[in-house]
Amino acid sequence: MGISKTAIFNDEQNKLAIIFKALGHPARIAILQHILKAQTCICNDLVEELGLAQATISQHLKELKNIGIIKGTIEGTRICYCIDTIVWKELRNEINFFFSSEFTTQECC
Repeated sequence: MGISKTAIFNDEQNKLAIIFKALGHPARIAILQHILKAQTCICNDLVEELGLAQATISQHLKELKNIGIIKGTIEGTRICYCIDTIVWKELRNEINFFFSSEFTTQECC
């Protein structure tokens, strides 16, 4: 979506599009599932867990950090990542609200 085209959509539509785009790769879903399953910060075990190159995982982590769903802390020479619980709840509420919209329609297709 071109930068100039986003201006014709409202803030909610743009925000949801950014969220869905960031979540639109299976590696990012796997990263989030791994962190959620661990229920703690994870440090340097994603390469082994997912079987992807470190550079690839770093790029996916960057995309997740850009929407704020994860945060990282530096511990010595490594960076540990965890879910930002406040952002997680906000995003979950926005997605749930989007999918909970009720509608009625006649069968047309």
